[in-house]
Amino acid sequence: MFPTEPPMPNPAKSLALVIPLAVAMAWVIGREPESGTLSPSTLNADEEILFYPTYGRFDEQAQVWRFDVHGKVFEPEDGSFKRALLIATLKSSMRGNVEIDKDAFLSDRIRPFLVDNERGKSVTIDVAGNQFAAGVSAANGHFRRSLVSDAAGLGVGLDDIGAPQSRVLTFTAVLPPRDSRTFDGRIHLIAPRGVSVISDIDDTIKHSQVTDRSELLQNTFTRAFRAVDGMPELYADLADVGVAFHYVSGSPWQLYPPLEAFFSDQGFPSGTFHLKHFRLTDSSGLGLLSSQRETKLAAIVPLLDSFPDRRFILLGDSGEHDPEIYGQLAREYPDQIAGIFIRNVTSADPTDGRFQSALEGVPSDRWILFEDVAQIKQRVTDLAR
Repeated sequence: MFPTEPPMPNPAKSLALVIPLAVAMAWVIGREPESGTLSPSTLNADEEILFYPTYGRFDEQAQVWRFDVHGKVFEPEDGSFKRALLIATLKSSMRGNVEIDKDAFLSDRIRPFLVDNERGKSVTIDVAGNQFAAGVSAANGHFRRSLVSDAAGLGVGLDDIGAPQSRVLTFTAVLPPRDSRTFDGRIHLIAPRGVSVISDIDDTIKHSQVTDRSELLQNTFTRAFRAVDGMPELYADLADVGVAFHYVSGSPWQLYPPLEAFFSDQGFPSGTFHLKHFRLTDSSGLGLLSSQRETKLAAIVPLLDSFPDRRFILLGDSGEHDPEIYGQLAREYPDQIAGIFIRNVTSADPTDGRFQSALEGVPSDRWILFEDVAQIKQRVTDLAR
């Protein structure tokens, strides 16, 4: 039988319920409890964290920064069985007889595919002296969380960026007391207004030959990466006038470390990376290197939605789906897409039916098919100013 009057609440019991709930809610919405209440990352001594560069945007209405943290927890491993399995998987996806010695595969390209992904690892980070819970790793080792902080919490106000410039904010993982290692990440804080470049990687700024599977495999795993002539200089010039960069590719996240090193060596501007998830157990073979339309759209659309007042320059190539993807985006976001530049790697003619269909409805002066960077340098530079 129900009581006729509700019992008086027990204050101590109520507090015991409210406090954990408040802490949990703070984690969910990305605003952390007071400093000192977060536990360090649950990282073992044989495990590591790799952070991927992300972006933050300033919400002018709420006067807060909204930013993502994305990374991976893993245990390094270079087992011969996994190495043999990966090489066999890659070779099996080749058409015809392609003989590549197993010793030709470069360690820095292969090793990231061989690690043991660690699930269930909570990650805590320190940003400008404030701690945030950055998420818990999934089965593939990846973790991602959207966070919110006022300007004081990051030590960066909108005026500090100096629109249209962007500022790179470095953070570090909070580790157990006896762990002296350092794992750093970066957030590109981008002003609400300005110009951004969204760039493909393979065959746009790096020679890959995606349309030839044998060459693609060798250019990815057995040869030194090669930049497309003129692209590092063009991108550096754009960065000098405050352009923000977002690199969107069908390459898997495992290739981020060698790609980042290549970008640094060649002088490409730092920027955010948006790559593809792949597991060694997947049966896609060289599908791990292919560009997927849905994957790229899923990365680019949030960028356009996050920065409605920025103008975007899109650079890609004719090897796969970039013309179709960029054409769709230009039709859906006509006020934001300032220009589309497609590197011609298929000896195509701009009057081909493919381009007329892919870029239908896009003004002819807003896109160009080019073979040499000199053909677009002035036009791209003008759009960035």
